[in-house]
Amino acid sequence: MGARVRSVGPVPDLPTRIPGLLLRELKVEDADAYYALLDRNRAHLGRLGDYQAEVAATPAWVRAHLGEVPDAGLRYGIRLHGELIGRVDLPAVDPPRYGTGYWLDAAHTGAGRATAACAALYEHAARALGATDVFAGVTHGNDRSVALLRRLGFRQVAVFADYTRFRLRLTR
Repeated sequence: MGARVRSVGPVPDLPTRIPGLLLRELKVEDADAYYALLDRNRAHLGRLGDYQAEVAATPAWVRAHLGEVPDAGLRYGIRLHGELIGRVDLPAVDPPRYGTGYWLDAAHTGAGRATAACAALYEHAARALGATDVFAGVTHGNDRSVALLRRLGFRQVAVFADYTRFRLRLTR
């Protein structure tokens, strides 16, 4: 199935609670910077078996990947003072229910940046998209990701052979 054109209009930049940390839509124009980020994080991204496409990425794959428009979802680059340091996505699973995925440059972990980026995106999703729930799957052993989700209020809802599913209710 090919990518469809998104109908939600322009994707706004999203500030976070951390000064200088901003979410900006990740586009094909970011391919060189995104490839460089992937290239220096191959071991970090593949240590638990996640992100295998990114671990094997070539410049051509990155350009093609970023050239696809997410189906009614959002794809953001996490930027610190303009530098691309990670990514957070909000795929439209079954709107108003969304999924999420995120990763941060290994050199930028441990400072609350991923938590702040995800919080900004989920708040935007509730407000602008009417999102009611966000789901995340975390590979067993990824304790840092589990801790991030718990800080944001996610609750475990299912355990599978390779991963655990978490859910954040955005409406009460």
